[in-house]
Amino acid sequence: MKAAWYERQGPASEVIRYGEQPSQPLGEQDVRLRLAFSGLNPSDLKRRMGFNGQPHAFPLIIPNSDGSGTVLEVGAKVKDFRLGDRVWVFNAQWKRPFGTNAEEIVLPSHLVRHLPENVSLAYGACVGIPALTAHRALFADGSIEGKVILVHGGAGSVGNCAIQLARWAGATVVSTVSSDEKAEAASKAGADQVINYKREDVSEKILSSTDGQGVDRIVEVAFGENLPITLKVLKPHGVISCYASDRQPTPALPFYPFMMKNLTLRWVFMYELLPLDLRAALSDINLWLSGKSPDTATPPPMTKPAIVYEHIDRIFSLTQTGEAHQYLGSGIATGNVLIDVQ
Repeated sequence: MKAAWYERQGPASEVIRYGEQPSQPLGEQDVRLRLAFSGLNPSDLKRRMGFNGQPHAFPLIIPNSDGSGTVLEVGAKVKDFRLGDRVWVFNAQWKRPFGTNAEEIVLPSHLVRHLPENVSLAYGACVGIPALTAHRALFADGSIEGKVILVHGGAGSVGNCAIQLARWAGATVVSTVSSDEKAEAASKAGADQVINYKREDVSEKILSSTDGQGVDRIVEVAFGENLPITLKVLKPHGVISCYASDRQPTPALPFYPFMMKNLTLRWVFMYELLPLDLRAALSDINLWLSGKSPDTATPPPMTKPAIVYEHIDRIFSLTQTGEAHQYLGSGIATGNVLIDVQ
């Protein structure tokens, strides 16, 4: 099979190679997929660069954990999939050497999910890490129906999924962005209010639009940088769910302001969700993708197809894997970055 891989950590232009790799054997609980698209996430770049001391865990790594495709072969004990099924996958390269950046992949069947017919294979490769992270950030502390949610970075892959899932679950969504183009993406995802943090005072705009009440929960991509905003706009007993703090990885925590408002600080690392939480997230995500209600799982009328904003910025070829890594790492992407591995 054709694939792109690396055998040591370092810059994409120096370490990523393209060529032929052998197909992997199929176990009795496994599914073999013909991949269509590989979804690229910041965590894939960080693993390649050894961010925060991550080791080069295997002699050869085919990167990327998200992807989509069709079933080619199933193991003897797999009952939920048939040949030709359209699927999306998650955590493909978590603690494994071989991810989705190849024509084929063999995965344990529990890492494979059916892709609803109304969702493209391209967007199916965008779902895994972003949607699972967003779901945990939103729902770990109970229902969000009727609540006001602040989603920082609404044009990012996680932020955009968080906006869509929050609206799906009946919340009002405020989102921050850094440009007009990104504002459009957040609005298309369903944000009720979009604030350009480079031109506007985020705290002032939120408090003004909520009659001084603030927000119930925050989905946070820049924990350290945004702490001043958090303390101004998060309601007493509110929750801040953090999945990144790259620019300030060791922020000073203002203990007493957090304590006096009885705030909950939740860390979100979707790779290590408890089985019960993972099952709930996977169920909800496929209901959302299918356009079904979060309460009754009832399909919408046929005249109203599922509303899923397919937030894709750019698609690279398999031979352009290094360029795709560089593009995502540049910070200029507005939407998901994919690799076409067909």
